[in-house]
Amino acid sequence: MKFFVDTAEIKEISELSEMNLVDGVTTNPSLIAKSGNDIKETIKNICQIVPGPVSAEVTATDINGMIEEGKILHSLAPNVVVKIPLTWEGLEACNKFTELKIPTNVTLCFSAPQALLAAKAGATYVSPFIGRLDDTGINGVDLIGEIRAIYDNYDDLNTMILAASIRNINHVTQVAMIGADVATIPPKILKELVKHPLTDIGLSNFLDDWASTGQKIR
Repeated sequence: MKFFVDTAEIKEISELSEMNLVDGVTTNPSLIAKSGNDIKETIKNICQIVPGPVSAEVTATDINGMIEEGKILHSLAPNVVVKIPLTWEGLEACNKFTELKIPTNVTLCFSAPQALLAAKAGATYVSPFIGRLDDTGINGVDLIGEIRAIYDNYDDLNTMILAASIRNINHVTQVAMIGADVATIPPKILKELVKHPLTDIGLSNFLDDWASTGQKIR
């Protein structure tokens, strides 16, 4: 499973990219606004750091506006993936981008039928929001499993499942086990994946034992 980092903060992206932990980046208007930076410059800077897919979201809601904005965003760098909402107009725009061979990330997916429509429209990625489903009392990870089962039934559906709205470490484990192609993860949670109390205890014990020998490697 590939890891995308869900942020628009250049410093965070640079740090994780240097460790080869990031296969791509996802952004959205909220993350761009939080960064306080210009959207075009931010996307350009991210694409210079990360050679993998970088999702940049349109803000228009009508088909013509989405197509116009999507073309502008994709012109910023060849690895820009145009992010569009899972609405009827969004599906129309997705179909057009498919014809233009511009990669897309159809976002705000909350049901298997929506994901099926996105795949039929030629989406490169579909982004089910598992955390937001959890907030409503529905198990969001179950949706990943439903989409995986549907896509695996048909060889002509090539859309990749991009698990989004990940809130905790367990989400990462669960979507990996169930077969998501990608997980887009906030930097804080990505860094938490390395942590385990037994690792800390074990390291402390090793260091204490080594100190008792009085030896040095250097």
